[in-house]
Amino acid sequence: MGEPERDERARRWRLVLGGAAAGGLEGADARMDAALAALYDGGGERGAGLGGSAPRVARWLGDIREFFPSTVVQVMQQDAIERLDLTRLLLEPEMLEAVEPDVHLVGTLLSLNRLMPDRARESARAVVRRVVAQLEARLARRTRAAVTGALDRSARTHRPRRPADIDWHRTIRANLKNYLPDRGTLVPSRLVGYGRRRQAVQREVVLCVDQSGSMAASVVYSSVFGAVLASMRSLRTSLVVFDTAVVDLTEQLTDPVDVLFGTQLGGGTDINRAIAYCQGLITRPADTIFLLISDLYEGGVREEMLRRVAAMTAAGVQVIVLLALSDEGTPQYDHDNAAALAAMGVPAFACTPDAFPDLMAAAIERRSYDQIPMASRGS
Repeated sequence: MGEPERDERARRWRLVLGGAAAGGLEGADARMDAALAALYDGGGERGAGLGGSAPRVARWLGDIREFFPSTVVQVMQQDAIERLDLTRLLLEPEMLEAVEPDVHLVGTLLSLNRLMPDRARESARAVVRRVVAQLEARLARRTRAAVTGALDRSARTHRPRRPADIDWHRTIRANLKNYLPDRGTLVPSRLVGYGRRRQAVQREVVLCVDQSGSMAASVVYSSVFGAVLASMRSLRTSLVVFDTAVVDLTEQLTDPVDVLFGTQLGGGTDINRAIAYCQGLITRPADTIFLLISDLYEGGVREEMLRRVAAMTAAGVQVIVLLALSDEGTPQYDHDNAAALAAMGVPAFACTPDAFPDLMAAAIERRSYDQIPMASRGS
């Protein structure tokens, strides 16, 4: 190993170890070490370097954005909030202007919604709007395409009214058994055609979202997906959030930021009460997809909750339980309730945001969910 390689390795070890080992660092390296030390030296005590000053923290946020990529900045930002108890500083406008926005930060801001002074509220909305715009850019088009394609496929008919409505590829595949090799002819006994495009609502979608503190990321993604689905005229989409109370946010679905600021993260959970409310929204059970997004920790009447789900499925409603709708991996959830629902034929699993469009397509077409990449299946 040459001298330059040894020097670079020593430099990296000084940055990793920090403290006395960081002696000899200069310039940008010294500033990088100071930014790391402010957060991670001193066992996470407030005296480690950031203190309780919003301007000081804002400067620190600027430093870490200079030295690290955004994915690392988001991790360090979350560590600072948790390790140094900096949550209250997020109520300061200068802090909100300095942070790197991400889903976790949005969840933290929403949990502070009722405490936020007016001067910080607009800054907070701007942060949330930036994150929502990023998520919509990533997810909206694929969701619309997946849902539209599934609706078109589910509308196929075996009695097309005119030749232009015949799906020739599917018709040929469906009639290969009728091929006459001596004549080189295929005799179709069954036609497969495109259903006429309907302007009326084809499916009802009810999103019932648990807004307890552990579901923060799921609330953010659910609001974005709810707004996307609500923009499609072929769907009638409702969004209901709940803790021990139930709030219908359907009227606000034109703006997911308004939806998010209409939530109140934290508190208890009464799933039974939320399902009871949602039952009243369903007008066409056989054409309804009911998505319960919850970790299934029930603070209400468990037996009645299960009876309501059983009644919905018996009426023809497609009931799907998402234990989480996020990128956070395997969630904590109530295994007993998940198993009880599975025994009724109700799937319960965690779903990543990128898999949600495929999930909706499978639900519309009543296909199996086995081929959709999920974070974890409930049992």
